[in-house]
Amino acid sequence: MEKKITTVREPARDIPVRASADILIVGGGPAGLMAAQAAAGEGLKVMLIESRGYLGGNLTIGLPILGFLGQKGNQIIEGLPQRFIDRLQERGAASGHRPCKLHVSLTIIDPEESKTLAQQLMEEAGVEVLMYVFCTDVIREGNEVKGVVIESKAGREAILARTVIDCTGDADVAFRAGVECRKGDAEGGMQPPTLMFSMRGVATQRLRDAIAEHPDIYDMDIMPAESFRNEKFITVGLRNQIAKAREAGIDLPVARTILITGMSEDEIWVNMSRVNGVDPTDPGSYTRGEIEARKQVYRIRKYLRQFVPGFENAWMDRVAPFMGIRESRVTVGKYVLTAEDILACRHFDDAIAVASYPVDLHHPKGGDCTLEYCGDCYDIPYRVLVPEKVENLLVAGRCASFTHEAMASTRVMSTCMALGEAAGRAARIALRDGVKPSQADVAKLRSELKRTGAYLR
Repeated sequence: MEKKITTVREPARDIPVRASADILIVGGGPAGLMAAQAAAGEGLKVMLIESRGYLGGNLTIGLPILGFLGQKGNQIIEGLPQRFIDRLQERGAASGHRPCKLHVSLTIIDPEESKTLAQQLMEEAGVEVLMYVFCTDVIREGNEVKGVVIESKAGREAILARTVIDCTGDADVAFRAGVECRKGDAEGGMQPPTLMFSMRGVATQRLRDAIAEHPDIYDMDIMPAESFRNEKFITVGLRNQIAKAREAGIDLPVARTILITGMSEDEIWVNMSRVNGVDPTDPGSYTRGEIEARKQVYRIRKYLRQFVPGFENAWMDRVAPFMGIRESRVTVGKYVLTAEDILACRHFDDAIAVASYPVDLHHPKGGDCTLEYCGDCYDIPYRVLVPEKVENLLVAGRCASFTHEAMASTRVMSTCMALGEAAGRAARIALRDGVKPSQADVAKLRSELKRTGAYLR
């Protein structure tokens, strides 16, 4: 029997240097876009690399942005994230921020316009963008990352940088730089991803009226306010309808119907697919998840058309280009934010962002999510962006330094955008002062954030 080959030896080789930058941002999602804008200026060369053929990440998959407002109704995410919304609103591609009992606040955005605006903002800021490349390794010397290794159809190349900001969402740079990383709960279980899709031709007013007028039939987790009749909404419930669908033989992955209005009156985005056991850092697992999620989408569509008022003549319009990942790797930084910090509404002297979204834990093994509210808002300290033992690397977005439970709060896009802005400004300030980002003057950073419109307590 022929021995199974489990490894091959890659020959040593020199790889070409494609580019050099003062600040390199890896990942063009919500955090990366804000980091690139905040880092640009003062004559620095800022570069952003992205694995897909467009920028925006989770901004482009049909999700609303949650958490611009705090639990008391005040706006707590401002600065560059708010200016992104302002620009979308100028072209009719975003709603205002509306309080939401379950999700604190809701901001609807148009996915395609978000892609277009993201690219325009990079051009306006003078950020060099390179797409269709994966970061597959880092160049590390001592306690510094000197650059990253990328793979593309052009082969294996290097991009050198004085400072690197990891906005991959999966801690790809930090992990390859040897930073301690963790995944999921105590058993390694991660929150399940969702594949969003939209339906058009929905008789939205019929849906609104049915839910508002017949709560005995169309049961909701929280009955919507009167504004539900004519404003943007997320509605969660209709458990009775799902039970009926299951009795009729439709296999549905969740016990709740989650519907979100789009920018058009007849457009509803659906957040109901769930694939448990997916590890987004394992391509085999990720592939299985995408395949299963697409099968779920068609079953969910059948359910909506047969059992939910207003969907009788609706058709599937768009399926998101990729699953929305709730959780993968997180880093261990100079401080690890915990759920206890969140629920205690903790203040930090080195706070660089404020958040208020609840600890919204979608359980790795399935079942309903659990929500724990802090009652107000909490600080996020600069130290969660600073990994241990690597002096010129910052990590922003959902893969910064959080526990499994804390990340269930900080993962929402508004918070990730605020962390990206803080990381970008910190990188630029540190270079200007001639220090590493790990030694950045946080007082200067906080002052600049406030001066440029960010909200800090």
